[in-house]
Amino acid sequence: MRRTLVCALMVLAACRPSTLPPAVTDAEFQTLMDSLSEPAGVYAISDNLVSNEPRFAENARWIGSHGGVYVGVGPEQNFSYLVRLRPALAFVIDIRRENRNLHLLYKALFEMSADRADFVSRLFSRPRPAGLDTGSSAATLFERFAAVAPSSETRDVTASLVRDRLIAARHLTLTSEDLASIDRILDAFYKSGPDIQFWSSGSVATDRPGPSYRQLMTMRDMTGQLRSFLADEKAFRFVKGLQSRNLIVPVVGDFAGAKAMRAVGTYLKGKGAVVSAFYLSNVEEYLRQNGVWLDFCANVSELPRDRTSTFIRSTRSGSDDPAEALRSEIGPMSAISNCR
Repeated sequence: MRRTLVCALMVLAACRPSTLPPAVTDAEFQTLMDSLSEPAGVYAISDNLVSNEPRFAENARWIGSHGGVYVGVGPEQNFSYLVRLRPALAFVIDIRRENRNLHLLYKALFEMSADRADFVSRLFSRPRPAGLDTGSSAATLFERFAAVAPSSETRDVTASLVRDRLIAARHLTLTSEDLASIDRILDAFYKSGPDIQFWSSGSVATDRPGPSYRQLMTMRDMTGQLRSFLADEKAFRFVKGLQSRNLIVPVVGDFAGAKAMRAVGTYLKGKGAVVSAFYLSNVEEYLRQNGVWLDFCANVSELPRDRTSTFIRSTRSGSDDPAEALRSEIGPMSAISNCR
């Protein structure tokens, strides 16, 4: 049985009021992205665009609402954790620059979209079906879009709007390579639609598909609750609000690297802020394989934490089924704090 691992970070942060801003200016957002990042690293599946962890809903059920600062890795599952955690600020740290560009695409789409139906329409380049409104369920939303053919015109319009949003409206400095990467990402969602999943969105293919985007967005936890950021309009609006205030900052960084993690820690200490949740996914196995686990532990020690701070980890189950390949379990803090 797959369970959620949520283990407490026990080191106390300095006891002083947080001075995190309610919003970050465009210039500050750009500065944070640039100053906290380090050179991109190499990952076997650099362009994977979708989570392959179908039990994120159960993870979200366990972490609860704590505020503070969220640190995570990877694509869209971070948004669902944000909805549950309700942080004041979030950093998504990933070794892949492609992931940073993916989150910039998401930023633009959230800001441009009035509701979930608009968001799904733009993400998958499908014209919005009639009859959808803010009260439509996630299941209804994806059922209706599944019957809509992709539109190259919608894709091209969205691509133009995304560029205008990031460059003209937000005044972000992006390279031609970054812009081309964002276009490729949008094109992948256009081609695969709501059935896109981890193994087909990246450079590695398999005949045993994992959960699709549609399945992830309509997945329930063991109590029957929807936990995705598209579960309802309230969830969507929370993430949209963070994006609109520049409070989800994508950073290029290695969890065991010399800069990014420590730079985030220094910034947060300067603001008197605490990391309330750190979504590690299954990066742990790569850190151990590469012999840099102790470097990661040293970096974690630089993050301000308190007694309620939590890790969200995924581990290999040994299953050959991609849908069950990653599991989580509740365990003691010593599993990470002692760097075993």
